[in-house]
Amino acid sequence: MIFQEIASAGAFLWEGQNVTQQEVEKFRRQFKDLTDNDPFPWQQALYERFVSNGANNIPPSCNLPTGLGKTSVVAIWLLALIHRPTKIPRRLVYVVNRRTVVDQTTTEVERLRENLPKLQAPLQQLAISTLRGQFADNREWSADPSRPAVICGTVDMIGSRLLFSGYGVGFKGRPLHAGFLGQDTLVVHDEAHLEPAFQNLLVAVEREQRSGRFPDRHPIRVMELSATSRCETDESPFELTRPEKDATKESPGVLGVVGSRLRAMKQLHLHTQTTTTAGVQLAKIAIDQFKDSGGAILVFTRLIDDVKTIVDALRKAKLLVDQLIGPMRGLERDRLTNPRDESGSPIFARFLPPPSADAPESERWKVTPTPGTVYLVCTSAGEVGINISGDHLVCDLSTFESMAQRFGRVNRFGQRDDTRIEVVHPEMFDEKDKLTPARRKTLDLLRKLDGNASPQSLDRLDGTARADAFAPLPLILPTSDILFDAWSMTSIRDRMPGRPPVEPYLHGIRDYEPPETRVAWREEVGVIKGSLREEYPPEELLEAYPLKPHELLRDRTDRVWKELVKVAERHPELPAWIVEEQGYVTVLPNLKELMSWDRKEAESRLGNTTVLLPHDIGGLTERGMLNSDFPQSAKPGETPVQINDDVADRWSDDTGPLRLRCWMTQDEDPAPPAGMKLVCQIQWSDPADEEADPTKSWCWFVRVLATDADARSNAPYGLDPHLRDAKDAALQFASGLSIDPLLRDAVIVAAESHDLGKDRDRWQRGIGNDNYPSVKWAKSGKRRGRIERSPYRHESGSVLDVQDRPEFKILSEDTRDVILHLIAAHHGRARPHFTRAETIDEKYLADATGSHQIEATRRFARLQRNFGRWGLAYLESLIRAADYAASISADTVKEGRAR
Repeated sequence: MIFQEIASAGAFLWEGQNVTQQEVEKFRRQFKDLTDNDPFPWQQALYERFVSNGANNIPPSCNLPTGLGKTSVVAIWLLALIHRPTKIPRRLVYVVNRRTVVDQTTTEVERLRENLPKLQAPLQQLAISTLRGQFADNREWSADPSRPAVICGTVDMIGSRLLFSGYGVGFKGRPLHAGFLGQDTLVVHDEAHLEPAFQNLLVAVEREQRSGRFPDRHPIRVMELSATSRCETDESPFELTRPEKDATKESPGVLGVVGSRLRAMKQLHLHTQTTTTAGVQLAKIAIDQFKDSGGAILVFTRLIDDVKTIVDALRKAKLLVDQLIGPMRGLERDRLTNPRDESGSPIFARFLPPPSADAPESERWKVTPTPGTVYLVCTSAGEVGINISGDHLVCDLSTFESMAQRFGRVNRFGQRDDTRIEVVHPEMFDEKDKLTPARRKTLDLLRKLDGNASPQSLDRLDGTARADAFAPLPLILPTSDILFDAWSMTSIRDRMPGRPPVEPYLHGIRDYEPPETRVAWREEVGVIKGSLREEYPPEELLEAYPLKPHELLRDRTDRVWKELVKVAERHPELPAWIVEEQGYVTVLPNLKELMSWDRKEAESRLGNTTVLLPHDIGGLTERGMLNSDFPQSAKPGETPVQINDDVADRWSDDTGPLRLRCWMTQDEDPAPPAGMKLVCQIQWSDPADEEADPTKSWCWFVRVLATDADARSNAPYGLDPHLRDAKDAALQFASGLSIDPLLRDAVIVAAESHDLGKDRDRWQRGIGNDNYPSVKWAKSGKRRGRIERSPYRHESGSVLDVQDRPEFKILSEDTRDVILHLIAAHHGRARPHFTRAETIDEKYLADATGSHQIEATRRFARLQRNFGRWGLAYLESLIRAADYAASISADTVKEGRAR
């Protein structure tokens, strides 16, 4: 009834709308089936915008208060896709700027997928992938281009991939990720005002795709979720409906829920700082005001040093406390915030909404929340997006956007009427601090609230005054078509003039924030040395076994350097690897070199890099923080502590580990464990090491996933069957996509011809086929250590072979151009080049002029101009997906026969 009243009042009817009342009623039913909740009016209004004119009517900006279900945008998109499949982008990318939130968002989207069968809708199974955190990237999103997908990720993970520079992604996979993220995609950027540089970058990419030098045929659509946009748009933001803005706790139905949350009682009390540091006063207020409250108390502070002060004081008072701060390794952070993990924090669980009584087993908690008064001390790591709610809040003064986020983490659902917020502010501000003007303006705004810090009160503050109280905008680096060109040339792996790292373009340059450095621990740093390092370059090892977020600890560069210097005093002769964002590695032969640097040199050499340390060097606390005092030295007569901070293999999903390293002898079979493939086999031989055992090898295995760049069967796979299977997969994909018929033909011909160049003696013998030419393999089904192979690339040979085929010759010149490039690029090369050695082909020795190599580069330029940078990468990805789908299909058939 309430919805009918709102609709009849014209609360959310849009010009040009063609949504019938029957469709509206269907949306309400299906939304509840998906989310287990009745829709808020704004959710219905947004759905009507989506379906009234498809992607063209998706608002570029949405101003939605916290606590009103912003992540339901995913459910709205999904329902719109069901009812307007040709009008709505096939993939949705949900971007947040905090790692913890990605995992929570993934859990919510998984719940949608579990409820999807209730709709009985003609939609393929929804793919869900996470580019961050405890959830491994299952590659569902990139396995089938015709499959609807939701991809959740951080600014770094999504942004780097969109710019053809994916962190932790080898050069072969970078075009695939860019193509699938940058085509036929709705990018939802949550809390966009906190990452203005990234929001501007997304808008620049969308603009380049629509009206740039090389337009794309299926450009992305960007939608920011932000209470205060910091990026110019030509359209007013989408907002709550008028009935929602006027709602109270007494309003009927869902409007009562909205009213409760918007008007949630939060009594604001301001305190002038009277102690030397804010941390001392924050601790005192937290103890004096709330120790006997029995509540869940949040404490926020800007400074890491204050965290220690507060935590120590609370523990000294025998109170229960935990902390969520930025400088924590991903593994420990993921465990802390995940109550479904037995290692999760019972204190942190007090701040999370409990699972419903009928929640599936996968969502049941394995920890019991701690009763009584508990405290959670946070830095900005707990401010954004994360779905926690405290009973009371104690905090220092930050900039307005930060304070609004903190206030949104307390009494989030409006269930209390006694919530207090205690804010400590300076009496005299530090004029050297570049945040001082914004903090001073924030204090003025807080005083205007007159003690009421509800979301509605914050929203009623003058919008311009709020924006002026934000932290200063970072220096936003302008992009250009030339930069997009440079980033798209992924087959050039060396440093290239005019191709800068992408990180400054994702976050901007904040001169008021010092540079940061990541730290991780790996066994190979101490093992791969001397001649082994020449045979097994660190760059190649990290591409085979990339660093994952759960391994990484991130902190200010100056603090990292100081702790590493102390570690170096204990272990001056141990090495370290310095890994740049683009994958280049500098090896420090010994850590004592760090001791000769000053702060300026340390920030220059370590800023925005990852320092990779030997696994047994120490420096990590049990809570996942960098501290040179750990582990503590053994006392006389005690056994020294055995250190192993390498957690690279502790990466898994619901079905088991995703990778594994193990030592083997010559007598042991290095055959991959079930479902895995061998990606590296290091022969343990070092003339400089007298203890080296030449019979040992170190075998590295990873899970075979649907879109692995080198997916392998456990048995040989014939060349002709593989080409037929790839053609069938391409036909299946093409039938589910709206692509031009000529392009469809090009994709199919490319798929059935992509591996013709494997029909070469050297290539076949290189993979262990001793029966060539009577038997021709596409894949060997095994890996035999480091085999000396010709640099010849079969993609290059396939380009030459296909040109002799009758079905190729009858096609138009433009279609042939597409086919040749798709074949050439299906393993990441020809973007824009092959090396000369890669094109030397025993079948075409007469082609010694390099014309074939040159033409590949020219062809890349022509097609990128025609289809756009992301559009061409997307077409390449269709062949890659068909190749991988064929391999996985063959494995399934063979496994079935074996059973």
